[in-house]
Amino acid sequence: MTERIAQIEREAAAAIAGAATTPALEDIRIRYLGRKAELPNLLRGVSELPPEQRAATGKAANQARHALQAAIEARAGELAAAELDERLVQDRLDVTLPGDPLPSIGRLHLMTATRREIEDVFIGLGFNIAEGPEVETVYYNFDALNHDPTHPSRLETDTFYLKGGPGGVDIFDPEAALLRVHTSPVQIRAMEHQPPPIYIIVPGRVYRPDSDATHTPQFHQIEGLAVDDDITLADLRGTLLTFARAIFGEQREVRMRPHFFPFTEPSVEVDVSCFNCVQGITADGQRCPLCKGTAWIEILGAGMVDPNVFEHVREYGYDPEQVQGFAFGMGIERIAMLKHGVPDLRLFYENDIRFLEQF
Repeated sequence: MTERIAQIEREAAAAIAGAATTPALEDIRIRYLGRKAELPNLLRGVSELPPEQRAATGKAANQARHALQAAIEARAGELAAAELDERLVQDRLDVTLPGDPLPSIGRLHLMTATRREIEDVFIGLGFNIAEGPEVETVYYNFDALNHDPTHPSRLETDTFYLKGGPGGVDIFDPEAALLRVHTSPVQIRAMEHQPPPIYIIVPGRVYRPDSDATHTPQFHQIEGLAVDDDITLADLRGTLLTFARAIFGEQREVRMRPHFFPFTEPSVEVDVSCFNCVQGITADGQRCPLCKGTAWIEILGAGMVDPNVFEHVREYGYDPEQVQGFAFGMGIERIAMLKHGVPDLRLFYENDIRFLEQF
């Protein structure tokens, strides 16, 4: 009987070693270790054998069964690994292929796109981009820009001051720190580092304590400065006309109206001819809601650089008797709102994807 058990074990071991697939191995397990297989039946019939054969037969059958079970488990592991490798080769995913459908890629925020569009216009006109700190001093933000000590914009209700101690901040201290209310301080810093001629635009964030449909505590401006020999108001007008036509269309015109800014003299408000109507009337015969029927839209402030500003940088080559210049400033949000018909400034900052995807 033990010889038959040994023969079954040899046959089964050879069959297990030759199994090429997991299903084939399962068939072999059933054939040699299943309920109807010869080896389990021998174990079940040990009690019917003569007493002198029972121990040897039972031991041999049990050893054979355990050996075959171990061999099946080992072979199953080998086949599973090989089959997994084969599936990985057959089912390989090429991660370099585009998705289907293609995933939505990001895009520039409307504020960034508008800023770059404006920058491109002035770079094409020969201007360079300058940047400066957003935390400024009273000197650069007000004093060097010819702001009168009693100018209302110096008040703590109109400017974010950075308090340095329990006594608060001295708003007349030239070194007092604040969040800049315009990007104009960079004009002074740029002139301190570069003698004339100078042609720069200064984009960046500015801060004022306002919040409504057309104002936010933080917004964006682009200021411009050109200083050279024989710069005139006509040069300013030509520059801004080129800008207006590049942004709002080739048919646009610009209009200058007298105004006051501390750092320019003379100062002007600049309007662009309305691109939504003809003489204030829309195509459906209604008064234009954009220009309020005036046919003009205010877009920025500008003027010739006040000689008092040059006095602060005279030692750097800006003698007001020798050089002239113009400056202008605009809100990037306002330009974007006008060009794209955005009704509320706050939409730029709410991050509503339904709004942002329109641009």
